[in-house]
Amino acid sequence: MNKSFAILRPHLVRRWHWYAFGILFLLVANAGQLILPQWIRQTIDHLQKGLPQNQDLKRILLSLAVTAIFIALGRVGWRFCLTGSSRRIEAELRDRLFAHLTVLPPSFYQRTTVGDLLARATNDLEAIRMAVGFALVAFTDAVFLSGSILVILFAQNPLLTLIIVSPLPIITLLILLFGGLISKLFKGVQEAYSGLSTFVQEHLTANRVIKAFVLEDTKDKAFWEANTRFKEANMKLVRLWGFFFPLISALSGLSALLLLLFGGQAVMEGKLSLGQFTASLSYLTMLIWPLMSAGMVVNLLQRGAASLRRIAEILNTAPGITSGATALGRPNRFDLSFRHLTWGYDEPVLHDISLEIPQGTFLGVLGKVGSGKSSLFNLPPRLADPPPGTVFLNGKDIRDYDLKALRNCFALVPQTTFLFSESIKDNLAFAAPGADDDFLRRMAEISTIHRDFDGFSQGWDTLIGERGVTLSGGQKQRLALSRALAARAPVLVLDDALSAVDVETEENIVAHLRQERAGTTSILISHRVATLRRCDWVIVLDAGRIVQAGPPRELLRQEGIFQEIAHLQHAGGEL
Repeated sequence: MNKSFAILRPHLVRRWHWYAFGILFLLVANAGQLILPQWIRQTIDHLQKGLPQNQDLKRILLSLAVTAIFIALGRVGWRFCLTGSSRRIEAELRDRLFAHLTVLPPSFYQRTTVGDLLARATNDLEAIRMAVGFALVAFTDAVFLSGSILVILFAQNPLLTLIIVSPLPIITLLILLFGGLISKLFKGVQEAYSGLSTFVQEHLTANRVIKAFVLEDTKDKAFWEANTRFKEANMKLVRLWGFFFPLISALSGLSALLLLLFGGQAVMEGKLSLGQFTASLSYLTMLIWPLMSAGMVVNLLQRGAASLRRIAEILNTAPGITSGATALGRPNRFDLSFRHLTWGYDEPVLHDISLEIPQGTFLGVLGKVGSGKSSLFNLPPRLADPPPGTVFLNGKDIRDYDLKALRNCFALVPQTTFLFSESIKDNLAFAAPGADDDFLRRMAEISTIHRDFDGFSQGWDTLIGERGVTLSGGQKQRLALSRALAARAPVLVLDDALSAVDVETEENIVAHLRQERAGTTSILISHRVATLRRCDWVIVLDAGRIVQAGPPRELLRQEGIFQEIAHLQHAGGEL
């Protein structure tokens, strides 16, 4: 828990003065509540002796009004300071969590589901907010109100107070007993919610696949089971909590019963005035909330602690890829090189790769599925981290460069195209938010996606739906290519990014790329030999090794994988 609390400490320290003012306002409100029964006592005692003087009545009424004003101001003040601070801490933690998620390595997302992350960013942060906000209010009430009320009651009639508060220690024992159970059950609720969120996110995203295989009924049943698990986890907590609060109320009611029995007898015997009895009953009624709030403190702190541990698991996860200190900017030259690179995940995927890519090279990359093509070119922008001394930019190890500046020099169009649920124009401008319309249309012309604008209901202002669901595969790839081109990066990497377009369109795109990016580096990864024919140089990967390298026409005349794939694709005549 100490490590988990360390996550929260800077946020609390930064707002200590707000918490101090909030507690002060809360104490003012509580003090006003404690004074009210005394005014009631005085009024009843005056009435018992006879009609009070008009001046006395005015004084009591004025005192009641002033006390009510102080209570109101105190409540407004503590809500503004304490509740406001907890809301701000929640917002800061959510920003901090999101910022940290953006720098975590791909391996983190391979073992963590989106639904679980969404649950932590919503339910867990809400539980933390309650723990650093309302739990403090409940704790202050439990300590100050209960302590003050007991002092007042004992000062008024020690023996009677001892009798009527005798059931209250049982409440403390129950709070200690139930605290651990509540924490365990709440953790189960959060885990069940994570599972339900993951199920919904995945199956709504895969809606078309489910329909294509006619699995609606099966998935409805699976959702019902996940929903039932979440309901049952909640019901276990609700049952415990539903038993806990009535039990506290019953014990508090027992105290009231003892007051009526013994206090009423004291009034009849003249040992206790009617005003004192009424004030005691008011105080005893007020005591119910502090005792119940003690239980709420345990519940809220246990929930907050469980949620804080879940948030800390993410925030304590190291990014894995750390930034170097060397400034980069946009270098005048961009010569990329690999030197005896061996790299992999659990086992090596790339073996002893040595390759020079001078600035301005139009490099083609060919290889069978799983040969390491994508892995190799994820390393220069450090989407995955290469070993030291294996990947260089202008003769300097890329690990020494500032990470953001280094990645700013690469534009990547991955195999799986991802588009945002915005307009076509917004997706085009994603990497160049300040670009004018003429520039964006020029980028759209290079990928030929501009030809399709007239077919959309609102042109390039048309919303494309989640992940570009309203676009065809070829339209998605061409839009993603234009987005990458708009970044004007020194190195463009197309990872099988033209597989969904027809041959004629592909020809036009490659020709436009050569013209538009003359003097800069482009890397074209493809399974199509015909696509690679315009490249200056082609490397062929097999099982993580470079087995062939050279101009495409020379590779076609050599026996090897390039020639075999060309013949299989009937591409020999095209070269």
